Amino acid sequence: MSTYKELKAQADALMKQAEIARRAEIASVVTEIQARMKKYGITLDDLKGGAKKTKARTAVAAKYRNPATGESWSGRGRSPKWLAEEQAKGRSREDFLFGKRSEVKDSHDR
Repeated sequence: MSTYKELKAQADALMKQAEIARRAEIASVVTEIQARMKKYGITLDDLKGGAKKTKARTAVAAKYRNPATGESWSGRGRSPKWLAEEQAKGRSREDFLFGKRSEVKDSHDR
């Protein structure tokens, strides 16, 4: 049976061989990629350009406000707990709209 030192030496030798083989394979692959890039006219910018740029999200203005606490909600996503509770009490979502919506309705009714 082999000793620990002998096995360790064999493992080290195998790791060195594996690293040499890895470097040789990488060199071969890089050469192949460069040849194909040249053949098809591909640039590094072409390779980087795969990801689409996304627009930065901007904050959405609040549409509803809780007059008791001043909390607000944009109207997007799940409605907040305070609004759901008020609706359960029978109040309308429109009761919590920002601004004076009743004036806007009146001006259109004329």
